[in-house]
Amino acid sequence: MVVAGRRRSIAFFIALGAGLISVILLLYIGWVLLNWRHGILLFLGVLLLALIISGVLLNTLFLVREIRRNEQHDAFINAVTHELKTPVASIRLFLQTLQTRPVDDVKRNEFYKLMLEDSDRLLATIEQVLRTGRVGSTGRSLHLGRIEVDEMVRSCVDRVRTLHHVPDEALHYEPCGPATVEGDVDDVRAAVTNLIDNAVKYSGSEVRVTVRAERTNGRFITIRVHDEGPGIPKSELKRVFRRFYRVPGPLASRVKGTGLGLFIVRSVARRHGGRAWAESEGPGRGSTFALELPIAQ
Repeated sequence: MVVAGRRRSIAFFIALGAGLISVILLLYIGWVLLNWRHGILLFLGVLLLALIISGVLLNTLFLVREIRRNEQHDAFINAVTHELKTPVASIRLFLQTLQTRPVDDVKRNEFYKLMLEDSDRLLATIEQVLRTGRVGSTGRSLHLGRIEVDEMVRSCVDRVRTLHHVPDEALHYEPCGPATVEGDVDDVRAAVTNLIDNAVKYSGSEVRVTVRAERTNGRFITIRVHDEGPGIPKSELKRVFRRFYRVPGPLASRVKGTGLGLFIVRSVARRHGGRAWAESEGPGRGSTFALELPIAQ
């Protein structure tokens, strides 16, 4: 999809350049053949100037967009490489240790536990990348089923709590009562997990995350995830849902991730007839991410 989009963009600007050259040739011929028609030449000259200016502006915008996209791709490749290489290196180190020296049972069980955690992290990264391609594909059909919201959100909260080893009081869930949505269970669960995981990772050492499910207008279920982390500038609230995008700053370089989590959230919301958005009062004042899905009829 991305490659096809780039090819269409390149083809457009090639066609634009060819069109501008054709206009210049026509004007040159017109100048020779219609030298006495100054009014026509003035009109054509103004038209040419407008076309050239428009072409330069569009070309500049295209180049800026491509530069930003390449930077985001580079950041994504670096992040994914790190996310894949780190657990593999850790597992390899533990296996070499077990192979080359005697290890008591307690230490061996500890190694096994750490290797399982690293393999889970590795599988999660691979699944994140694969899911990005699936949710971004418009031709893929959804495997719809009825989802009990509270049960699903509780399982996501428990999974993130276990993954990040945070205490119960640091990650709090406020249920909305019995409610059901219709959707692809795996996709919706992945979206909610990404929201909670993102909030925990960006909370720093003091994790205080509240997950709340509530009915909205009698037709929607809104899952809100609030953290007391660094917050988000107003200008970045919509950009954070772009593919590969991460808010610039020192925290972005310290927090592990691929820049795909919120893109998946927004894609899942749109494919289920809902929406996703972010709220923040600014840097240092925390943030809230919301996922809204229609209630099953």
